[in-house]
Amino acid sequence: MLKIAIVGTGWFADKHADLLTARDDAKVVAFVGTTVEKAEKLALRYAGSQAFDHLEQMLDTCKPDAVYICVPPMAHGYIEETLIARGIPFLVEKPLGIEEESVQHILSLVESKKLITSVGYHVRYTDAAQTAKKLLETRKIGMAIGSWMGNMPGVSWWRKQNGSGGQFIEQTTHIVDLVRYLIGEVDEVYAVYAQRHMHTVHDHVEVADVGAVTLKLASGAIATLTNTCMLPFGHKAGLELYTDQGVLEIEQSRYLKHIEKTQTTEFFDAANPYERESEAFLHAIKTGDRSLILSDYADAVKSFRVTTAALQSSISGLPIKLRS
Repeated sequence: MLKIAIVGTGWFADKHADLLTARDDAKVVAFVGTTVEKAEKLALRYAGSQAFDHLEQMLDTCKPDAVYICVPPMAHGYIEETLIARGIPFLVEKPLGIEEESVQHILSLVESKKLITSVGYHVRYTDAAQTAKKLLETRKIGMAIGSWMGNMPGVSWWRKQNGSGGQFIEQTTHIVDLVRYLIGEVDEVYAVYAQRHMHTVHDHVEVADVGAVTLKLASGAIATLTNTCMLPFGHKAGLELYTDQGVLEIEQSRYLKHIEKTQTTEFFDAANPYERESEAFLHAIKTGDRSLILSDYADAVKSFRVTTAALQSSISGLPIKLRS
């Protein structure tokens, strides 16, 4: 029985705890929050789990086999460094942080310990993504058009540039990662951002509420990704792939439509991608076989770099070439 601790007390912490509790090979033994009270609210729901407001105290007390990190973007760094120093595998929700220097430092530590890691790009584990990846093996892709269109999350840290990093880093990173997973690596990024509305509705809004980003891929394909958080509701998120044999549309991450000249075929997810994500991570811990993990820390850094390059481009007005 693997002992799992969860750092964070938000929606993702609760979601992962539910999925882990349903397994017969894992037990949630602890929650770590910014206050003990926050951690206790979750710990009380899961029999046998304890509440802490200090990471190292939890590690000394509970000695978990692995940790799930479910914290806001600006809270990364110390948590990962502490776990790496103790050789404890971790699954971390995206994004990896807000500053590239800090993320690269964590990567160097992970690689020096050869630590088992997983990053929460759950869309890779959907049937939609897996089916699209298989179909693309026999198709030539020319371009992709993606979007993340919705409203602004209500938490105050999301509105601050040094809190969330902005919508493209915090949310649209899923679409960036899907582009990388299905089409390949990104060579160049050009972005235009603007504040159009949300700064007139809420105080202290620093992040852009509309953006358009063009990606030049190593394969020669191109992608254009747009996002907005100024809508009064969640609208859509997805990716359209244009190939020599038709169109592949991935909508809301879990639905794939394959449009050809004479027919349209639809595919729906048959399983929970979050369950698959945890299964791959826990399997690696138990067996040492990491092959089922579709996004580890090293791979996720590449998606993170694309999103931070977009922010740099939006500020400078110039395209950003990514280092090899």
